[in-house]
Amino acid sequence: EHLVALKVMRLTKPALISPTIVTCDFKDLPGNILNNYLKDDPTSVLQMETLAAGQFLLLPQSFGNIYLGETFSCYVCVHNETTQPVQSVSIKADLQTNSQRIPLSTQQNQSPTMLDVDETLSDVIHHEVKDLGTHILVCEVTYMSNYNTLASFRKFFKFEVMKPLDVKTKIYNAESDEVFLEAQVQNITSGPIILEQVSLEGSHQFTVKSLNEDGEGHSVFGDVTLLQAQESCQYLYCLTPK
Repeated sequence: EHLVALKVMRLTKPALISPTIVTCDFKDLPGNILNNYLKDDPTSVLQMETLAAGQFLLLPQSFGNIYLGETFSCYVCVHNETTQPVQSVSIKADLQTNSQRIPLSTQQNQSPTMLDVDETLSDVIHHEVKDLGTHILVCEVTYMSNYNTLASFRKFFKFEVMKPLDVKTKIYNAESDEVFLEAQVQNITSGPIILEQVSLEGSHQFTVKSLNEDGEGHSVFGDVTLLQAQESCQYLYCLTPK
């Protein structure tokens, strides 16, 4: 058994937690047992227990969904759970992808630390995810054991990186030399997405003209292009040979 404990939590926005509503009439067999239990639930709102209104925030219980382009952030903490100081404590974290191993933690560039009783050594890691597929966060803790020898252990945290958008295209040939390209952009995440900018780059053979603005240059989709989960939006472009 190791002298220190390692905890890792992904840093994402918390969610509101609501009580589980199970109630009945006081004339029923359970009487007021269920109602009293609901009132004693710490997540319920006083005088509004049956409305499922949340007033507490729930920290993330897992790594959840991570999408390409997001910044992966997590909190790494090593805690001394013994009744004596622990010498030479250090943290090292790497992110293993399908093609490379990326060092993440800044603690590995610092000298080892002594942890007193109940003290912690922590680090916040940030990394922009640029690869799809399976990622493994490898956290390694090194410390001086009671036998004056270096001891270490590792923990592995596996998560998948998925693409947030799906793009499908169609090409229409006009009677002239112009070619019209339709791009359908679909939100395939589990939440809403705002598209700040969608553009098509030209090539050395074609000049691109966007047909998604009105005569004054304003987007035909309005000031904000909001896509709910699984919703899509079509963009049209005109390609003219140079």
